[in-house]
Amino acid sequence: MKTSNPVLSRLGQAAERERAAGYGPYGPAPQPGYGQPAYGDPYPTAAGYPSAPPAVQPMTLDDVVVKTVLLLGLTGISAVAAWNLIPDALIGPAWIGAALVGLVLGLVILFSRMANPALVLTYAVIEGVFVGMVSKFFENILGYQGIILQAVIATFGVFFLMAGLYKARVIRATPKFIRGMIAVMAGLFAVMLINFVLALFDVNTGLRDNGPLGYIFSLVCIVVAALSFILNFNEIEEGVRMGLPQRYSWTAAFGILVGLVWLYIEILRLLSFFQGDD
Repeated sequence: MKTSNPVLSRLGQAAERERAAGYGPYGPAPQPGYGQPAYGDPYPTAAGYPSAPPAVQPMTLDDVVVKTVLLLGLTGISAVAAWNLIPDALIGPAWIGAALVGLVLGLVILFSRMANPALVLTYAVIEGVFVGMVSKFFENILGYQGIILQAVIATFGVFFLMAGLYKARVIRATPKFIRGMIAVMAGLFAVMLINFVLALFDVNTGLRDNGPLGYIFSLVCIVVAALSFILNFNEIEEGVRMGLPQRYSWTAAFGILVGLVWLYIEILRLLSFFQGDD
């Protein structure tokens, strides 16, 4: 089936190759000859000859939901553990280290053609450390009490709002929308990476300061992070329609986790601006 999403196009082609090669959840399907039926032919079901398992289990929406909840739970447990185990003196190094490792791991997962559950689970743990350190810094070090709960509620509120808007087709993932979002997210990523590198050399651009420029940039990031869920929902919907193998639900869940973490961090930063003005 055709899709306007380039990532799903590659995954769909990979799924077609797997089905053509006869790979299923239990390895290669039996080949013709040696008393075995050809791939795709019905298996005998006579007594003493059990039928073979299906070639490829397609992913479903339930698969994505279960794996997303699992990743969120793992991220939350990792965040709580990092909060309690890592001392305040090591918040900075742990924060930066987790951010860099998560960035590299995320890029590996993003550009990999094969869904790897181990990598995705590891990413969730690393992101938990990152989220835990950022949260601890804002609430314990900067003293913004209650900001974590506010950010969590706002993050999931935005997520469910976008899910509702997508389901009602108020916002549609048209080809133009997808291309525009990919371009905007790539641009924001480049700007944030450059700003991060400059900050390491004590160069302040003002993008993350408590001021007009900081407010505008944070709001832009929040809007883009929220709209990125439309891409996630579209990928999931089309992936199910295309019959992608079940393991690609890990990739879909990974995309949602990335968006939630990004949105949470941006909302946390914006809320800190408001509390800082008190």
